[in-house]
Amino acid sequence: MNPSFFTKHKLALLLFSFFVLTVTTSAQTLKDVFTNSASQVLYLGIDFTKFKVIDEPTANATDIRERQYAGINDLIINEAKKYDLKSAFQRNEMDHDISFVAERNSKANIADIVSTNTADYHRLKDSDIESLVKGFSFGGKKGIGLLFVAEAMSKSEKSIAVWVTLIDMGSRKILMTERLEGKLAGFGFRNYVGGGIKSVIDQIEKKKYKEWKGKFDH
Repeated sequence: MNPSFFTKHKLALLLFSFFVLTVTTSAQTLKDVFTNSASQVLYLGIDFTKFKVIDEPTANATDIRERQYAGINDLIINEAKKYDLKSAFQRNEMDHDISFVAERNSKANIADIVSTNTADYHRLKDSDIESLVKGFSFGGKKGIGLLFVAEAMSKSEKSIAVWVTLIDMGSRKILMTERLEGKLAGFGFRNYVGGGIKSVIDQIEKKKYKEWKGKFDH
């Protein structure tokens, strides 16, 4: 038998093994997130495209879209020790790419931002988050992404509602989403909302991550 047959067969086997190994190591699951602190989770930022500012008569919707959304997202990144997502999600490292939410937020409908309807604070459902994620572009990225979807902030409630969402970016499938509320705190719109986001992150670190781990690690 031609010796080259064995060489070609061995090469094909090696390539197949490499392919299987690559697929296995790159295909993360929700269980991986909660059992392996070395597994990669990419922080995608805060999506404000569904966001409502309720009962804030001085709110400037144009400024909120054009300046504040980007400022809040930058705040989380630039003050990473304060907004400690890495500790909250028990990661050794957590990379980020907020370019996708930046593009989406810049196109939010200004007319839809300010509201005087208190029911807007509890209007979104799981299916709304699923639709939002299906319409997302992740630029060909694979693996698990962490996205915050901001639903609304309420002056009377003094809180912000955020959907904390883990996503399989390759399939744009939601692996987990849960609505949390954070207490607003601080001066100026950016810091006020930022205080609410910090409250959400603190809840995850102190309580919610442990709950999720117990639910999804088996």
